[in-house]
Amino acid sequence: MREVHGQRQDRLRELCRAGAEALGFELVDVELIGGGHSPTLRVYIDSPKGITVDDCADVSRQLSAIFDVEDPIQGSYTLEVSSPGLDRPLVTLEDFLKRIGETVKLRLHRPLDSGRRNFTGQLVEATSKHVVVEVDNERFELAMDAIERARLVPKF
Repeated sequence: MREVHGQRQDRLRELCRAGAEALGFELVDVELIGGGHSPTLRVYIDSPKGITVDDCADVSRQLSAIFDVEDPIQGSYTLEVSSPGLDRPLVTLEDFLKRIGETVKLRLHRPLDSGRRNFTGQLVEATSKHVVVEVDNERFELAMDAIERARLVPKF
């Protein structure tokens, strides 16, 4: 999975945010996957009452109308709108702050000096600069900009 970054992608994320929020939904994440002739744009939305298939269809229609005018992706593409699922991605500082005390799974862009790149443990702290995760009674302070991907670990 590749996250959406860069000036063009920031514009795409902002269009998705505006479209989702206009219908009363929170934009959780946006991923542009695959290049070439037909990339896939995945848009994850949420709301306090959860997400239904009809909600996804409504946001898909809204975003399609916006993209028809703004044309943020040249050529053909596939638009997928869904809920973030039980293992929702953690993207913003606010996402991390809401999940303090919960179990998270993090992957770094590059391994630490110890060679470790993946962490699954309790989220202890989050700031704009770093997160602290406790794994097997050991705390790791990880730079926020070193995190490639972060997800909530579902409770069953």
